[in-house]
Amino acid sequence: MNIKKARGVLGLAGAVAGAVGAFSGLKAAREKKDKLALANAIASIAVAVTGAALAVRALRKDELA
Repeated sequence: MNIKKARGVLGLAGAVAGAVGAFSGLKAAREKKDKLALANAIASIAVAVTGAALAVRALRKDELA
């Protein structure tokens, strides 16, 4: 496994871990009815999705090269 592919896999794993944390934050915010925490959780989910998309793109570019 080359360095670029390893970096892409680690990026994808980090995005998945971030998504898990964001969804648990979303659940907690909904239970507490905390609008600020809810906004933070939604933003965190968006960051995790974007990170996953970037990691997948990096892995695909590596396969095409």
